Amino acid sequence: MTATTTPYEELAAALRGELITPDDAQYDQARAVYNAMIDKRPAAIARCRDTADVASCVRFARGRGLEIAVRGGGHNAGGLGVWDDALVIDLSLLRSTTVDPDNHTVRVDAGCTWGDVDHATVAFGMATPSGFLASTGVGGLTLGGGIGYLSRRFGLTVDNLLAADVVLADGSFVQTSATSHADLFWALRGGGGNFGVVTSFTFRCHEIGEHGVIIGGPVLYDLGDTAEVMRWYRELLPSLPEELNGWIGLLTIPPASPFPEELWGRKACGIVWCYTGAHAKADEVLASVRTFGSPLLVGLQEMPFSALQSAFDALYPAGLQWYWRADFFNEISDTAIDIHLKYGAQLPTGHSTMHLYPIDGATARVPADATAFAYRDGGWAGVIVGVDPDPANSEVITQWARDYWEDLHPTSAGGAYVNFMMDEGQERVKASYRGNYDRLAQVKSRYDPENVFHINQNIRPTGM
Repeated sequence: MTATTTPYEELAAALRGELITPDDAQYDQARAVYNAMIDKRPAAIARCRDTADVASCVRFARGRGLEIAVRGGGHNAGGLGVWDDALVIDLSLLRSTTVDPDNHTVRVDAGCTWGDVDHATVAFGMATPSGFLASTGVGGLTLGGGIGYLSRRFGLTVDNLLAADVVLADGSFVQTSATSHADLFWALRGGGGNFGVVTSFTFRCHEIGEHGVIIGGPVLYDLGDTAEVMRWYRELLPSLPEELNGWIGLLTIPPASPFPEELWGRKACGIVWCYTGAHAKADEVLASVRTFGSPLLVGLQEMPFSALQSAFDALYPAGLQWYWRADFFNEISDTAIDIHLKYGAQLPTGHSTMHLYPIDGATARVPADATAFAYRDGGWAGVIVGVDPDPANSEVITQWARDYWEDLHPTSAGGAYVNFMMDEGQERVKASYRGNYDRLAQVKSRYDPENVFHINQNIRPTGM
């Protein structure tokens, strides 16, 4: 290193990708994440082009005692893809996908969004379980578990993960699967970004609908019907064929097409359904969900699976203010329904909402210790989000979500889906992994004994 060369210039010279520092014009754009409530100022952002770039970044940061944050899609609830004074390993340029239609697999680079994956797989009439927004990053969602529209039929995203490429804390590279570094592979399936930087994933795909065309969409009810709808839904859902899944929420009907103008801005209870079975059986399977109660809108229709996955992307673009609280629930109790009614009536902004996502069917048949994702005994993953474009409303949406969660939490199963958590402390992390936490800590001790990767829902090495 010459007298005129800074350490970051040394890293920049070693990368195929781009290194962005605070003096660069694109710095503010590069450090922004999906949740605009997060305002972190990293020391540098490395937009990596390949696995070699990732390894160079890890070694560089380790050699200089720098914090490391890893960013995929940038959707993380707590904004943990960036951090003050850290070197951000930005994977967003790693965007290739490779579908093998004969073997029903897709290999996905870690910077892909689920929109990228759906674009590649639905063209072949297939999909792999993912989440509920196409703009969500593949890496973060997968490593946390992956609850989505296909979970009742095909399990979580991690239940369909076949292999992963990982850069470890010492900068070395391993390929993991059920037969290679099996302990690490177990931990990656729900244990978050604690064990290394995953640079690619290989997933099992499944044929869905009719050549990738499913039947889905919302059924909306007046907010006053919430108690009746929730009681019906909690009993109905476990009895449905696994080709049909639906999450329930409290929301404000968006003032936009395709919703009828007379419903714009109205608070509602809604269920978004997704049927992936044979269309010849659809009328029979969907009869009960089309006709129950007095719906304001029945929006079920044929569409590519990718269209349902991306249906809410325009409503929730990057740059909104978000405050998240979450829990798992073994049941939707009458006490909980009363609380939902109270806070549904108080929805503070048009974007603020509450969702309950089923953990049922194929997801619940996987043993709790088969992957790091521990909540397998049925029920729902719940999330309360205060959301608004205006920073002036951040206190209002935060307080509503906190109050709602405080009242609802006693009805929960204890922990939460880590992808929905903000910075909530070590005890919440332990509660979210239940009996798997100690085993995760042991794997952490083997692969990251110094806790290099700790800007996450952190699992500390044993004894730390």
